[in-house]
Amino acid sequence: MLMSIISLVSGFVLLIWSADAFTNNGAKIANIYKISPLIIGLLIFGFGTSAPEMLVSGLAAYAGHPQLSIGNAFGSNIFNIALVLGITAIILPVQVKQDILKKEWLYLMLVTLVAGALIWDRHLNWGDGIILLGLLALFLIYTFVESKQSKHSEFENLAIEVNQAQKGKTWLMLIVSFAVLLGSAQLVVWGGSELAAAFGVSDLLIGLSVVALGTSLPELAVSISSALKKQHEMVVGNIIGSNLFNTVGVLAIPSLILPFDVPEEVLTRDYPFMLALTVLLFVFAYKFKKEGVISRVEGAVLLALIGVYLYLLLWT
Repeated sequence: MLMSIISLVSGFVLLIWSADAFTNNGAKIANIYKISPLIIGLLIFGFGTSAPEMLVSGLAAYAGHPQLSIGNAFGSNIFNIALVLGITAIILPVQVKQDILKKEWLYLMLVTLVAGALIWDRHLNWGDGIILLGLLALFLIYTFVESKQSKHSEFENLAIEVNQAQKGKTWLMLIVSFAVLLGSAQLVVWGGSELAAAFGVSDLLIGLSVVALGTSLPELAVSISSALKKQHEMVVGNIIGSNLFNTVGVLAIPSLILPFDVPEEVLTRDYPFMLALTVLLFVFAYKFKKEGVISRVEGAVLLALIGVYLYLLLWT
């Protein structure tokens, strides 16, 4: 019991450090090549902050705990919108450009609906994983094209400067931080599965609660940091990008490694809650103006909803 708790806590600490180092160095490299802030939020931070979920998902499936993977994917999406965006909006109301909702949010909604259709038969297999990876590939292609067409001039707002002579060191730190991500994810999987066995609860419940919350901490750190620097595009880009990677990437990994049956409560509780929050993100952000604002009151509503979800999760 003690070793599993130590493993879980140390794994989360290393996850947070390595995810922060990974995203910082990724942003430095992106800044060298003049990639727009929105693309950094969607791709560099979106992928970087979803890397813990992806690694935990893959290792959990490989270790024979695929239900922990789907719990991690859906749980992280719920925490990202309700907890991460809620806290960020309370600290500083988040501005949202409508172009993001018309493009990136629409794609997030599409993959969320596709994921729902794939789990409707309560089984995820190799074919489902291929479909999800195909959607991920389309998103990466779109992001690449968008980065080439972007004419942003906000690089001075990134506050990430890189000496050209330090490119080698930056790449090295990127690789080292990714390696630490891999090791810390293994600690989280082992600690989480051991705790589930010790308390007699399911892998799904551990994935939806403890592991999902822990792997959402990098998103929280990145979003708060971006909000304080008034990098609003990166806040929303980080949330949407992370949820996209979670839905298609994190969910695809266990399908390809170890096809498994989807628990009924995922269809009746977790997926509907995730879908509702994704819709609510649009409702709060879309104000029929060029720029909408997710207010502090709306942030408080999101935090209240995570309380409702945790109640449903733990006491029903």
